[in-house]
Amino acid sequence: MAPETHASDTQGSGWHFTSDVGQFLAHSRDFLHSRPDLHTVHLTVTEQLRRRGPRAYGDAPPLLGHLVREDGSVGAALLHTPPFSLRTTPLTAGETETLVTALLDLGHPVTGFAAERATAEAFVTAWERRTGVPARLGERQRLYRLAELTDPSPMPEGRARAAGEADRELLVRWYGGFVVDAGVHDGRDGGDWADFRLSYGGVTLWETPDGTPVSMAGVTPTVGGQARIAPVYTPPELRGRGYAGAVTAEVGRAALAAGAGELLLFTDLANPTSNALYQRIGYREVADWAEYHFEERRI
Repeated sequence: MAPETHASDTQGSGWHFTSDVGQFLAHSRDFLHSRPDLHTVHLTVTEQLRRRGPRAYGDAPPLLGHLVREDGSVGAALLHTPPFSLRTTPLTAGETETLVTALLDLGHPVTGFAAERATAEAFVTAWERRTGVPARLGERQRLYRLAELTDPSPMPEGRARAAGEADRELLVRWYGGFVVDAGVHDGRDGGDWADFRLSYGGVTLWETPDGTPVSMAGVTPTVGGQARIAPVYTPPELRGRGYAGAVTAEVGRAALAAGAGELLLFTDLANPTSNALYQRIGYREVADWAEYHFEERRI
């Protein structure tokens, strides 16, 4: 169980943990907003926890943490929403060692870890050395930021529109297809996902001239000035026709019009097609990410 802590104006240096998103953000908000691109997952996940409650991602409460440096400033942040991997913002080598010690002292199980690549590799090395638990590389991702939105060429026939309540069943089905295709272990119910996205207009569909939906792209709520495109899904039998590029461009255009200052997305580095596609429509590399999986360590 995640520890309960009490917020205070003054905290000693080191890692501080809580399961309360309000307490976490009271200390970490300014730090997270200082680099909304590198901190995008922390910003969007804590926003969902704030809106939907501590069980937004699963039955277990979240573990949230921030690192206080010797000068009193916040230098890093951590989140863990089981069953997903524990994630941190970029860490120095010394901060990584301090985190491993803090997690072991806390007795918190770590079955997966995801972060900017150098941080992920350093954590895995330290965790294996301290615990003897081996790790395997899961997914390698690349984070992109939109530089200048460019429509794909050629554009497929059809048009974009915001998904509505009448599309809920389709969204649930396509979200399930995305989870299977991506190989992610997502504990969220597809209906809950669709309802949340529909509540703020968070899905755009591309439909053919006869009104048949053929592709979807989602976008997270805007927080800290940034929003992230995810997921993008086209049914297998409809791929290769330019629908994904068109709907990704349009969901980005809608997010910018709604006030997002920065658009981001992750791609799987094992998929050269999607990486090339997003670069063609104006996305540029920010950093590489890596996710590792451990055997569960019993305390």
